[in-house]
Amino acid sequence: MKTIAIGVGENENIIQACHIFKEKHPKTDLKLIYNDKDLLKAVSSTKVDAVIRGSLSASNIMQELKEEYPKLTRATYVNGDGYEFLLTPVGIDEGESIEEKFEIAENCINFFKKVGKTPKIAVLAQGRKDDFGRGKEVSESITESRKLTKLIKEQTDADVKNYHILIEKAINDKCNIIIAPNGRIGNIIFRTLVLLNSWPSHGAITFGIDNIYIDTSRDQSIQGYVRSLKLANELIKG
Repeated sequence: MKTIAIGVGENENIIQACHIFKEKHPKTDLKLIYNDKDLLKAVSSTKVDAVIRGSLSASNIMQELKEEYPKLTRATYVNGDGYEFLLTPVGIDEGESIEEKFEIAENCINFFKKVGKTPKIAVLAQGRKDDFGRGKEVSESITESRKLTKLIKEQTDADVKNYHILIEKAINDKCNIIIAPNGRIGNIIFRTLVLLNSWPSHGAITFGIDNIYIDTSRDQSIQGYVRSLKLANELIKG
């Protein structure tokens, strides 16, 4: 029997989600965890096949995980209007350099290839192409987006395009890997699409870690947590 450990915090939607999931997947054992320490133990346990953060707070857990796995990064798995994509970076302290964003992009590319999908990457910036010069932060972001796009083109075989600030065009073009300028902007995009506009999300797939770990928002809906459980279950299968 497969075992999924899942964290239970203040948002009890996670408990209802477990009941719904268990009805359709009776052969998967769900282990409810109520504190950070025990969830971290579950990540390294050989008796647990996958771990979901659930509604526990992220800060302490991610800090501890990054001490053990310094190259840990995340990408949120979102279902758009008739298609799906990975949104990254989404952690507020992630994606601070071109090198880190390139590493995240490589992880997303490899993930999609493993599940039989063709990567199509959109690199975003904090302004349009002709906004260069309208402030230091905007100009630096545009320059970084150009360098990142070039690096991905040179170092991978993935289809990549710099959409600058035009995320709507990236979504209309059905890009399945969307790279935000940094984790704070990525987190805002996630909250706008998923928590405000109810785009379905399966949680964030975590790269750079030995075991399966799905990161989720503390504010997710019941169905959002059900989707995370289903994703973990599918990843266990292979």
